Amino acid sequence: MDFVIDNIEQLDDVAKWLVSNAGDAKVWFFSGDLGAGKTTLIQKICTQMGIKDNVVSPSFALINIYGNKGDEIYHIDLYRLDDVEEAIDLGIEDYFYSGNYCFVEWPGLVKNIAPDKYLDIKIEILSQSGRKIKIVKNENV
Repeated sequence: MDFVIDNIEQLDDVAKWLVSNAGDAKVWFFSGDLGAGKTTLIQKICTQMGIKDNVVSPSFALINIYGNKGDEIYHIDLYRLDDVEEAIDLGIEDYFYSGNYCFVEWPGLVKNIAPDKYLDIKIEILSQSGRKIKIVKNENV
């Protein structure tokens, strides 16, 4: 599924679609250039999921955990990691297989160790406020 948006307000529709159509894919990968809107889209998704926590980029903490009715959502940013071993040392596989939602920015290092089912969300900058968002559901089962 592809979305082309002209402004940030339209991200609400993308987030709503994602929450409604993800099925049982709990790991979601977010790719795009710096400033493309990965964290902003994750904020909108968390709002759709009823998260009341302040959703911010985990660039320096690497992982933020948000509460959701007894469940947790893991927001992970792998931008500063150099190799997959660092992600494994971070416990990435525990997060992937926890059964909770796991939103990963900059996932390139970890796709080879990902669960069989995940969403691949790629954000392309078209203009200052325009974006193309491509969503692919991977189901290698």
